[in-house]
Amino acid sequence: MSTTVDYYELLECERDADGATLKSAYRKLAMKYHPDKNAGCKDSEAKFKAVSEAYEVLKDPQKRAAYDRYGHAAFQNGGGGGGGAQDFGAFSDIFESVFGEFMGGGRGGGRAQPRRGADLRYDMEISLEEAFHGKATEITVDVSAQCDTCQGSGAKPGTQATTCRHCGGHGKVRAQQGFFVVERACPVCQGSGQVIADPCADCRGDGRIERTKTLAVNVPPGVDEGTRIRLTGEGEAGPRGAPAGDLYIFLHIKRHAIFEREGTTLFARAPISFTTAALGGTLSIPGLDGRTHEVKIPAGIQSGKQLRQRGAGMPVLQGRGQGDLVIQIEVETPTKLSTRQRELLELFRETETGDECPASQGFFAKLRNVFAGE
Repeated sequence: MSTTVDYYELLECERDADGATLKSAYRKLAMKYHPDKNAGCKDSEAKFKAVSEAYEVLKDPQKRAAYDRYGHAAFQNGGGGGGGAQDFGAFSDIFESVFGEFMGGGRGGGRAQPRRGADLRYDMEISLEEAFHGKATEITVDVSAQCDTCQGSGAKPGTQATTCRHCGGHGKVRAQQGFFVVERACPVCQGSGQVIADPCADCRGDGRIERTKTLAVNVPPGVDEGTRIRLTGEGEAGPRGAPAGDLYIFLHIKRHAIFEREGTTLFARAPISFTTAALGGTLSIPGLDGRTHEVKIPAGIQSGKQLRQRGAGMPVLQGRGQGDLVIQIEVETPTKLSTRQRELLELFRETETGDECPASQGFFAKLRNVFAGE
């Protein structure tokens, strides 16, 4: 199959597909056209090589950017166009070859280093109570793990990878271009520095297989929305025994029926009767800590007033102490009154018409002036 076919068409993906979509499409097609499943079929073998080549380019952000801009010319020596992608790739390699040692690169002197596995993300939803007290739990993830059959080497048991003769195990080769020496990934070992003549049957030489893992997670008290927990080495395994990436767990807090949160401060709305608002009293609030907090209501409190209970809020993450609990008072007006209650309120209203309620008298005086046109 010609490698000039568009890489996105080969993987059957849109040009704006993300990394996960590209990876899923590649795995599906690789399984479909793998030589082990299509023994002797040259078309399947060619298709397998083509989709592998396409994914190798598109999974790398820099290579993908170059391909999106210049197409296949970005990876062809002496390709047409004179300037464009060939100059782009050559300049990048030339810059690193000439100035790499001065900038800490030193790419050409040692053996090829194994590429670390990819980091993974897991989203976990917990309740506000669990965020308050902390939580020990387990999660299940599907991840590329080290192949047990070959111990991650990629080689069939009893055999081993050999040093690539083309690059001498460096993973890179040099070529003269005019006055410059350009360094590129070895086309034989694809930059790994090793060649596997007899690959492992289970992982097909990659050193990794898909596996479902159950992991223990400890959520500390005081976590908030977006808090990130890292499980070191629990991401994707690196190819051929390379170190694994990390797994990042992002926490999301469910909405609570009573409390709202802002940092370590908890907020709650507390409805009280108008008699309690006028005479004062005590309000009992059940806290997330399992205790009942007694909040004193001062006489004459108005609706919307906030009362603060120190140390009754969320715990400080990886620290000491707790935030505060803030209660917002909402005075409720009764909608149904008994005969006795109505009589008492009528008596109370009669007392309000005197000098005992100057604010009310001033308001009604202004209202009468408006209607009188004054």
